Amino acid sequence: MKASSEEREPLLENIRALSQPLRNRADLDPLVETLAGARIVMLGEATHGTSEFYLWRAAISRQLIEKHGFDFIAVEGDWPDCYRVNRFVKNYPQSGERAREVLCGFDRWPTWMWANWETVAFAEWLRKYNCGRERAAGFYGLDVYSLWESLDAIIGHVRATDPQSLALAERVFGCFQPHDRDERHYARHTAATHQDCADEVVGLLLRLAHRRPRHEADPEGDFDTEQNAHVMVNAERYYRTMVAAGPGSWNLRDTHMMETLNRLLLYHGADSKGIVWAHNTHVGDARATDMRRAGMHNIGQLAREEWGADLVRLVGFGCHRGSVIAGRRWGGERQKMPLPEAPAHAWEGLVHRALGDDGLFLFDGEGGCDQFLQSRGHRAIGVVYNPQYERFQYVPTELARRYDAFVHLEETRALHPLHIEASREAEPPDTYPWGF
Repeated sequence: MKASSEEREPLLENIRALSQPLRNRADLDPLVETLAGARIVMLGEATHGTSEFYLWRAAISRQLIEKHGFDFIAVEGDWPDCYRVNRFVKNYPQSGERAREVLCGFDRWPTWMWANWETVAFAEWLRKYNCGRERAAGFYGLDVYSLWESLDAIIGHVRATDPQSLALAERVFGCFQPHDRDERHYARHTAATHQDCADEVVGLLLRLAHRRPRHEADPEGDFDTEQNAHVMVNAERYYRTMVAAGPGSWNLRDTHMMETLNRLLLYHGADSKGIVWAHNTHVGDARATDMRRAGMHNIGQLAREEWGADLVRLVGFGCHRGSVIAGRRWGGERQKMPLPEAPAHAWEGLVHRALGDDGLFLFDGEGGCDQFLQSRGHRAIGVVYNPQYERFQYVPTELARRYDAFVHLEETRALHPLHIEASREAEPPDTYPWGF
């Protein structure tokens, strides 16, 4: 059959030439080999509600942990919730018997991001893998939102192990108590009165950083407590910054993520290696998008700048069509929504036209990537989504500068939530646990 004029387009031909098939886990080998020598590997996602993004990230991470000695996963999630998963996968005392029970503890909206069957399967596998190993692989949260949860965790820790710090922790609690766990109320109050709790949370952090209590049931208890204090300091600043226009709160959040990642690497030792799971908007280098013009940075950019390109690998994920879990407004009911076909001019649309199938792209600087340096739309869906506004969900992106590799999935399915809002008796989906 004679090729159509569309099929002869240089860009489509270039996409075909650079693509590698992605049919099963064995096809990940070339990607895993390029990631193995890095200190930091970041694995993205184009939405927060797509099953395949979680499954492929888990498959890549499993190989990096099993074959190349990576020490932990750090995800776009709250520290206290994710630390409970860390205790579970390392089989610490009183850490729970089933991953589903532990993940049902994620009760901050959007619960489905981590309270889902895909994460249950990975956590169960990681617990089995860690069994009997002296150096167990961990699971941690990078995010900055958990002001109240981190304070609760600190009070619980110091009450049990460090009574001398309890009075200071309770003083911090008293400072925040009038705001009834409402971050927006606290932010508005500080903007109106110029009175805040910054000195109190910094004082608590300094106190906790200089004491060394014993944690009988948790080898990482001291690190956990200190990290919760760091979260509180940055969360307090984040919510105050949030009321002002501009990129300040975004930049503070991603700077906190980078600082947390660095603390995890330091804690795990000079030879440690970590994997990050977060949205493409955090993972992909912001300098290759319109975020740069807006004065925004992200953890992918910060990691490259601090550690150097040789030690950092950024992997983006995208899809052409399918379904997704999201809410139509912040805090709203989650829904399974259709994910329309990507427009022909966007990166996902171009790869669809060129391949019509899943594909893997490695941008290794060996040539053939010039066409991928064009700025084109790249799908980005968060936890709030409305399909009729799909055309606004694309970030101008120079693909080969934003990522070191890109995974394209032709058709994807919605994530499988645990349905913890409605019922704790939900059954796993038919294909669970997806090969784990």
